[in-house]
Amino acid sequence: MEALRARLGRATAAAAEAGVDALLISPGSDLRYLLGIGGSSFERLTCLVLPVGGTPVLVLPKLEQPGYAAVPVGELGVEFAPWVDGEDPYALVRKALKRTDRVAVADMMPALHNLRLREAVGGDQVLAGPVLRELRMRKDAVEVAALRDAGAAIDRVHARVGEWLKVGRTEAEVGADIAAAIVAEGHELAEFVIVGSGPNGASPHHSVSDRVIRAGDVVVVDIGGPLAGYNSDSTRTYVLGEPEFEDVRETYAVLEAAQRAAVEAVRPGVTCAEVDAVARRIITEAGFGEYFIHRTGHGIGLDVHEEPYIMGGNDLPIEPGMAFSVEPGIYLPGRWGARIEDIVVATEDGVESFNNRPHDLVVLPA
Repeated sequence: MEALRARLGRATAAAAEAGVDALLISPGSDLRYLLGIGGSSFERLTCLVLPVGGTPVLVLPKLEQPGYAAVPVGELGVEFAPWVDGEDPYALVRKALKRTDRVAVADMMPALHNLRLREAVGGDQVLAGPVLRELRMRKDAVEVAALRDAGAAIDRVHARVGEWLKVGRTEAEVGADIAAAIVAEGHELAEFVIVGSGPNGASPHHSVSDRVIRAGDVVVVDIGGPLAGYNSDSTRTYVLGEPEFEDVRETYAVLEAAQRAAVEAVRPGVTCAEVDAVARRIITEAGFGEYFIHRTGHGIGLDVHEEPYIMGGNDLPIEPGMAFSVEPGIYLPGRWGARIEDIVVATEDGVESFNNRPHDLVVLPA
């Protein structure tokens, strides 16, 4: 509860500093960050009104109010403004605002509500994302602990992949077993399961297919999901027996060196672009630059992908509490691919990894 109160206070202060009169937050990860519950967005409006210098108000359908019973509104100083069908919820939002010259609206608010709020509230409307992401990028101790737990849970799933990844099974069959294990380890759901075998491993966002896994296949397994709201995301690369292609081990050694060096480069003051450059330089100097086709990493927390993004051109300095993936990959079209991914957090003087499974190419029985 103390963490939520602090976040509401920081959000209000950030809004004032950004020159906006209020934040209008619809259900989603921003609402979960501020109130501890994400809610769901339907045709009926739910909106947290967070005015600068005023009382926070949660406008919501009365029939949805029981779903927010766990929100400690009294301790947080938040008021409920329930409404029933036939009433105008947009007028309730307008009533909760002290000023409406410039308000910031949640990035993912449905147009169904955004357009009607524009009519009811008036004034200039901007995105709330630039205000809130400055807060959400810097994880507090509660969030760091949650990400640490999620990382340990997904490590335990990777430790068991050899039970399911076998010659003669399809990617889909392996993926179903992995998804069940993710949930068994405490995740709310398996947000994504990538089992990219053979040439499918050269497609970074391949999911699963009916391709039958063969001896010699290199297999990329990228898995994760939310645990207590905070996401895991980790990739390891496996091979069934002796690799089909002679260049696998030598190429994988380049990838392993790049990923290790990029993690070691993380510390406060280093920019996101500089971390990306460390991994990219090693891969490029080895002759595989054109086969590293995505950024080195993405922020993670209540969303799987959020700020900061570890990529060229992003000169944002890394600060303590910033959590993100470090996941270079090499993808050889039509042949095979590989990726190594850990979630890390910048500390006061370096970096902590939330994923601690071995990084070497995992050899499974053919």
